[in-house]
Amino acid sequence: VGESGSSDQIAGSMEQRARSRERQEHRTRFMRKKFFGLALGTLLLALCFAAQAQQPKKVPRIGYLSALDPAAEAIRAETIRLALRERGYIEGQSITIEYRYTQGKIDRAPELAAELVRLDADIIVVAGGDAWIRAAKNATKTIPIVMVGIGLDPVGAGLIDSLAHPGGNVTGITLLSTELGGKRLELLKEAVPKVVRVAVLYEPAISSNIRELKEIQSAARALGLILRYKQRNLVEN
Repeated sequence: VGESGSSDQIAGSMEQRARSRERQEHRTRFMRKKFFGLALGTLLLALCFAAQAQQPKKVPRIGYLSALDPAAEAIRAETIRLALRERGYIEGQSITIEYRYTQGKIDRAPELAAELVRLDADIIVVAGGDAWIRAAKNATKTIPIVMVGIGLDPVGAGLIDSLAHPGGNVTGITLLSTELGGKRLELLKEAVPKVVRVAVLYEPAISSNIRELKEIQSAARALGLILRYKQRNLVEN
């Protein structure tokens, strides 16, 4: 009877963890689809305004500044190209896209953002966090900047005045996912009740990582968890 009861408890715990993972994966897929749809809509709106302000027959030029390398960025970039094509914007014909990749090196962002400005981009899409968006903002005060980075607070980072009235030339979409750090820790505790120590990998140079770390620390105290920290320096890597 003791062994049977123990087996039932283990099976119940495994089933609970599986359901928790399934719910989290479903929420993640839904938010990614919603996020991309909104980001693409923002890009198209900015592109339309830029096209209206141009001289006739000039092909709009999109600058694309990525925090990743070409291989890691390939799926997102190709999805954007296909979505633009469906709406009549064909790369090499009705639009030109200039890609610049920092390959995880924050210190390259200012140089590449300035290069896109020199290329006379009509719009700069920034697929990165605070530091990448700030680099583009420092490079130009007039070219529209569309942020598609996840997990940043543009108001707290000083990129816009407010969500209702951004001001300046920065627009786009953010999930504000830093606020979910504590919730993720709660889900982990629910899935693995006996967990005591949790490792946290973060990048100290990225302000959104620091904000999320504070959320995680607050949740850890409430849950009685011990955190172990590991810094990752993207600038050096």
